[in-house]
Amino acid sequence: MVEPLDRGEPLQDENRAGPSGTTKLADLAIAKVAAGAARAVPGVHSLGLGTSRALGAIRGAVGAAYEPAHGINVEVGATQVAIDMVLTASFGVPLHDLASNVREAVFAAVHELTGLQVIEVNIEIGDVHVPGRDAPAAKQDGSRRGEQG
Repeated sequence: MVEPLDRGEPLQDENRAGPSGTTKLADLAIAKVAAGAARAVPGVHSLGLGTSRALGAIRGAVGAAYEPAHGINVEVGATQVAIDMVLTASFGVPLHDLASNVREAVFAAVHELTGLQVIEVNIEIGDVHVPGRDAPAAKQDGSRRGEQG
């Protein structure tokens, strides 16, 4: 009798009737599911950090494809997945609450859409987006002088 090789892949149910074959979920597909779930949580301004988003904008300007799973890294096993993500929060949102809400959303979406057991979702809040901080310094200085004088 020949023993099957253990390649870390789940064994198929040989007693199951119907079409047979294998399904492999690419890391990028799982990362996109996680990214979509994270972006849907109120208080998530964007995924990734400002500097890496700027580099992504440059890549987009020269014709490189937009990466919808930016800021997400996944490690996929045969039946389990671990997810690391970096996000930018919106100003005014309690950061620990935001991380908890994102973690719950990602756990649920990845498990529901892939069937994989989510082992962990590690979240780094790498930046906070403060609205209006992109205004030129001269305008800010002028408004301050007007308030003082």
